[in-house]
Amino acid sequence: MAVRIKSKWTEKSRAELSEDLVKENAQALAFIYWRVALDNAKNLHTEKYIYDNDEQRVKVIAEYLAMFLQMSDRLSYYMMDDSSRQSFITTLAMKLSDHMQDNASDLFGESDYRSSFIDMLNRRSAEYAEFDYSAEKGPSYSFMQCFGSNVQEVMSDDHHDNKWVIDQIMDIDGPDALEKATKALKQLFE
Repeated sequence: MAVRIKSKWTEKSRAELSEDLVKENAQALAFIYWRVALDNAKNLHTEKYIYDNDEQRVKVIAEYLAMFLQMSDRLSYYMMDDSSRQSFITTLAMKLSDHMQDNASDLFGESDYRSSFIDMLNRRSAEYAEFDYSAEKGPSYSFMQCFGSNVQEVMSDDHHDNKWVIDQIMDIDGPDALEKATKALKQLFE
């Protein structure tokens, strides 16, 4: 399923964003990342991987968002100074948590989903810190394996075909999602 995402602004709208471009771009990326993560979570179902419930699907989306946040942090190192980068990543993480809060509340009822999502982002940050991700080469094999393992843990192997989800994530869905997310990030800062 193809997802169309606006990630280029006209010169006029770019000028309007210039006052707080870093935060505006982070907010725009959070929306784009949510859409890409949702599309990829749906694709797993299309590929015959089985979700037991909506909670699993939301957790898979969260894993995508955590990976996108790490990619954004690594690539923004080359695009902005440390202060702007910190503001960008903080705003991005907070906006992603807003999307998680809104969507989880719609699905599961009112509760605090934001805190557990931010806790997960912090745990994943520590995990991904062990692995390489460069602007030239992209993610290392270990980076992608970490992501695939996290998704596989969420999916569980209670269903026979789910044991192969790590291959789908590492070889097909993960690289495709990263390509879309990376393209959006780079276009916003051109």
